[in-house]
Amino acid sequence: MKGVVVKSTGSWYLVRDAEGKLHRARLRGKFKLKGMKVSNPLAVGDRVEFDVETTGEDTAVIHKIEDRENYIIRQSTHKTAFSHIIAANLDQALLIVTLVSPRTSFGFIDRFLVTAEAYDIPTILVFNKTDLYDEEMRDYQRQISHMYQQIGYKSITVSAKSNEGLDEMNELLHDKTTLLSGHSGVGKSTLINIIVPDLELKTSEISDFSDKGVHTTTFAEMFEVDDNTYIIDTPGIKELGIVDIPKNQLGHFFPEMRERLNQCRFNNCTHFNEPGCAVVEAVRHNEISLTRYESYLSMLMGDDNRK
Repeated sequence: MKGVVVKSTGSWYLVRDAEGKLHRARLRGKFKLKGMKVSNPLAVGDRVEFDVETTGEDTAVIHKIEDRENYIIRQSTHKTAFSHIIAANLDQALLIVTLVSPRTSFGFIDRFLVTAEAYDIPTILVFNKTDLYDEEMRDYQRQISHMYQQIGYKSITVSAKSNEGLDEMNELLHDKTTLLSGHSGVGKSTLINIIVPDLELKTSEISDFSDKGVHTTTFAEMFEVDDNTYIIDTPGIKELGIVDIPKNQLGHFFPEMRERLNQCRFNNCTHFNEPGCAVVEAVRHNEISLTRYESYLSMLMGDDNRK
C-alpha cells in the first residue's frame, strides 16, 4: 500500500493511505539515507510504501520511502554532526514572524529563507500579532515587508485576535501542502485553530519573564484543511542551523546576490573582502540591504547566531 506520513513521533508514524484511512506504522529495520546523516530518516510529508501487519493490533510496517521532491532541514539539536528533516514534499512554506512578544530576529528569518532557497521551497512571510502594533511599529513592519518584497518574497500581515489578513492567508493555503514554521510563541497553533477550528490545538501564553514562547506542538503533524489542502504544523524552532551549504555557494541562495554573481571580478568570490566584488559595491550603494548582508556574513563566518 502507498501513503503519506502525517505525523512523526520519533519511533512511530501515522500514515494516511489513498482512501484517507490512518495507520499507526513503524519503520522496518534501520533506514539510512544515502549521503545524509540525519536524526530522523522519515519526516511528515514523506510518501511511503507499507504493509498492514496481520497481528491484530492494527499496525503497519513501512518498507520504502519514495524519492522526495524537496524537504526543509536544520541542524539537529540533539545529535552533533547530524541534521533533522523538518518536513518533505512541500508546495510552499509560510514563516510566521512576530516583531513583538516574541521578536523574530532578522538572522532567523534569513537562515530560514536560505534553507528554503537551497531546497526549492517557495516561502511567504506572515507577520502575525498586528493587533499589538502601534503606528510606529506598523510603519517599521511595512519597511521590513518592502525590503523582502523587493527581492521576491511575498509578505502578508495577520492577526488572530482581529482576524486581519486571515482570508488572504486562507487563499494562499488553498490547494497546496504548506509548512507553517517559526519561533515558539509566534502564534502558529492559534492561527491553525482558526483555519481548522475542529482541531483545537493546544496553545500557551508567552512567558512574561523571558518574552519567549513555550513549546505547545511536540511533534510535526499534517492536517487536512479541505480536499487537496494540507498544512504541516511543527514544534517552534528556537535555533536554525544551516546544513550542507558550502561557503563559496552561500550567496547563490540570497536572490539579490545571485543576480550579481557574474559581475564579481573573481568566480569564487565570497563577497567579503575581495576586490571587485559586485555584492559589496551594491551594499555600499544601498542596492542590497545592510541587514541582509549582515545575515549573510553571520552565516559565512559560521557565527552561532541562529536565533
